[in-house]
Amino acid sequence: MTAQPLQGIVVLEFSQYLSGPSAGLRLADLGARVIKIERPGTGEAGRKLAIKDLWVDENSLLFHTINRNKESFTANLKDADDVYVIKQLIAKADVLIHNFRPEVMGKNGLDYASVQHINPRLVYAEISGYGKKGPWKDKPGQDLLLQAMSGLAYTTGNSEQAPVPFGISIGDIIAGAHVVQGILAALIRRQKNGKGALIEVSMLESLLDFQFELLTTYYTTQQQPQRSAVANGQPLLSAPYGIYATADGHIAIAMMDIHVLADTIGCFALHAFHKEDAFVQRDAIKKALAVHLQQHPSAVWLRMLHDAGLWAMEVLNWQQLTTTAAYQTLQMEQVVLAEDRQIVTTRCPIRFNGKRLMFDRPAPQLGAQNESIRQELSAAMK
Repeated sequence: MTAQPLQGIVVLEFSQYLSGPSAGLRLADLGARVIKIERPGTGEAGRKLAIKDLWVDENSLLFHTINRNKESFTANLKDADDVYVIKQLIAKADVLIHNFRPEVMGKNGLDYASVQHINPRLVYAEISGYGKKGPWKDKPGQDLLLQAMSGLAYTTGNSEQAPVPFGISIGDIIAGAHVVQGILAALIRRQKNGKGALIEVSMLESLLDFQFELLTTYYTTQQQPQRSAVANGQPLLSAPYGIYATADGHIAIAMMDIHVLADTIGCFALHAFHKEDAFVQRDAIKKALAVHLQQHPSAVWLRMLHDAGLWAMEVLNWQQLTTTAAYQTLQMEQVVLAEDRQIVTTRCPIRFNGKRLMFDRPAPQLGAQNESIRQELSAAMK
């Protein structure tokens, strides 16, 4: 693909695990040259963070999924000669991303205040767990812990259940996306005034923003939103919103008038409730609906609901999803070639001028670009 939107932008990624690397991945997908700065010998910690104990060429499968289409340069930040080379790279870079504790970069003279003197046009982006100030600033910025402390775990599951975390690293992913938004805004600003910027994102702030509906309601009422006891879908929404078991699976039912729903599927027990009761008697309504829906298979209910123009869908697992024509039309899968192995992973979800952004370049071997990058720097100094 030619004329990628970020072609010519150079990004230095001082990051590990998920949040920073996910930001670097998106910038790479958009055409930036992303160079991972890693420890000699071991590399960034994500290389050894395996998912389901799956490995490719001694690196974790997870590392390959989130670091494809990047380069790797190793440097010992405790070595003055290596730091000198890093500062040469910073002088030529457009963006620097890190998700280390602030003191890690600062004690090596790579904090924002220091690198401004090297490259005042640099967009410097940092991700922390809880921000750089306050009593939580030194707590570990790990995704599950952030889900717990941000209140997010109280949004999922039914009311009688213990708090339920998301099944993905949502804090890392959202913080990475927010950093990309900040970087792109700073690059546009730099185009106008020639100045770099400091972009700061914490995972805690990202997860709080993610819950803006719930928190705005809490700020207004000073009451904790209550999960429904049956088929909880969203704590602020009334019945019938939620996921229900059928005779052979599950279906998701979105917002709709409970009396229209009752007439559509023959659940006349719902007529015992007034329309205005949809929230205050949410659990009783959902319980009556849950009993009724177990009488027939999902396809029967979906046919009735869709014929009436009501919003409902089958709950699919990945095996079911990937066999559908709708999924296959999206062409979300791409193949990454790692040595002699093909890895099927997801592509960038963004289309640019109608084109899907797909690249088969694998995650880099540790220090794979050391020699070529040093040669580039040497040639630039002549």
